[in-house]
Amino acid sequence: MSDLRLSVAISDYDHVRDFVSGKVRAEGITIDHIDLPVEEFFDRFTETRCWDVSEMSMARFVSLISQGDPNITGIPVFPSRFFRQHAIYLRSDSPIKEPAQLKGTRVGIPEWVQTAIVWVRAWLMHDVGIALADMEWVRAGINAPGREGQVKAKLPDSISYKEVYDRSLVDMLLAGDLDAIICAHPPDLFEARDPRIKRLIPDFQPVEEAYWHKHHIFPMMHTVAMPRTTYDANPWVGPALFKALSEAKARSLVRALDGNICRYPIPWTFAWAEKARDLFGDDFWPYGVEANRPTIEAFLRYCDEQWVTHRKLTADELYPANVSRL
Repeated sequence: MSDLRLSVAISDYDHVRDFVSGKVRAEGITIDHIDLPVEEFFDRFTETRCWDVSEMSMARFVSLISQGDPNITGIPVFPSRFFRQHAIYLRSDSPIKEPAQLKGTRVGIPEWVQTAIVWVRAWLMHDVGIALADMEWVRAGINAPGREGQVKAKLPDSISYKEVYDRSLVDMLLAGDLDAIICAHPPDLFEARDPRIKRLIPDFQPVEEAYWHKHHIFPMMHTVAMPRTTYDANPWVGPALFKALSEAKARSLVRALDGNICRYPIPWTFAWAEKARDLFGDDFWPYGVEANRPTIEAFLRYCDEQWVTHRKLTADELYPANVSRL
């Protein structure tokens, strides 16, 4: 019997490298790997379900499930995880010096239903003490005007929110029409080291470590989604893909912890990996529902509080039963 052939759209992470290269195979499956910018994965899969397996924004994924989308499911694999206290940007001459001073300000975001934004808003709400209604929210493209969100929230009238299509967030920030920007991808000017823009929290790692110690939450940004039609036709593919991606990830962690040779062109990577293992435990990038239940449940609570989801979801609703138990 020949293998089932699946198109797999996922970024070129080291922890999926052995899977997409064929060194680790999902039993009974042959894959065609597609590597594109993650935003293109999200937009195209949201619009057309054009691949059998696709990396997907966690916020989009849970929002679509909450809206009763009949053709989306997935497996509890989380290719991208990030703490996001570093994701707030200001003008360099801004009088704002600490997060609490964001109360009463105008804040730009690229989408309401964006995973990184959910985590930052939750931190501002629960750790800093700023309610969503305490800020004015403006949605626009980060570096260029015209961006439009595909997945809509149902915001109440108590939230000040508007969409701008003829200016970018960076333009509005530099002109003084915004006080801050929250975004997952750093603005182009920041990456170019333009002196006019800075992070609100320049030394962010201690803040993000403190968040971990307080909450024991390691935020997931992305999950792995599938059309439900594909999954239901061959429900064995979920466990097979989960097993293969887990093995590929385990191999990557071994490489990261190699203290003999430098496998990445970044100094001290093994030392950072050792620190992560000490902080999070041996498997410091866990897959599966049970291994991530506190983080998933917190995220779903935050999505409900922020009207990202259209009804309150539970962790056990997100993935099919035959992979939720793995």
